[in-house]
Amino acid sequence: MILPDGYSDVAAGKVASVVTCLEMRARPPRRAERPDPPFTLRRVPVPEAAWYRDLYARVGTEWLWFSRLRMPVAELEAVIRHPDVEVYALSAGGRDEGLLELDFRDPGECELAFFGLTTPLLGQGAGRLLMNRAIDAAWARPIRRLWVHTCTIDHPGALAFYRRSGFVPYARRIEIADDPRLTGLAPREAAPHVPIIEAGDP
Repeated sequence: MILPDGYSDVAAGKVASVVTCLEMRARPPRRAERPDPPFTLRRVPVPEAAWYRDLYARVGTEWLWFSRLRMPVAELEAVIRHPDVEVYALSAGGRDEGLLELDFRDPGECELAFFGLTTPLLGQGAGRLLMNRAIDAAWARPIRRLWVHTCTIDHPGALAFYRRSGFVPYARRIEIADDPRLTGLAPREAAPHVPIIEAGDP
């Protein structure tokens, strides 16, 4: 359905965001990284659902990531253990603090399905290192494009970061979903930049 020009109401209990889809059709030049970074990256070949959800929540709760939290365990593990899905963890101080997931299930393409860091790592150069490794891993396979999407609920610097990394916007969408803070998938105090609107609010 194409929304008409002008305002469209969003039901109480829902969240709405503007989603920007971006892609790169060729491998870009590598961006400079912090020398001797205090981070390590490893691939997790057989991720456990509990481990994955813990890291996913610590990275994404502030930005209302919820899709992988509502998946049944069997469905989640079928995705993250698929031979054409690669999951990586960025560690700092002996703890996993960054998540990278690359999805190659569509032939010739790679989706940067999830990419993020916990709050303490923001602004430390970890994002650039993680993106360089993501691009290396993606273009190591015979793909024609690497793509990602971000939205207006995400970190305010995410869109600019993806563009600096070599991605080009190609589509815009509206996403509407149940507010995860009202369904128990996120704490009510999460994402204060997105107000909760419940039925009965004026």
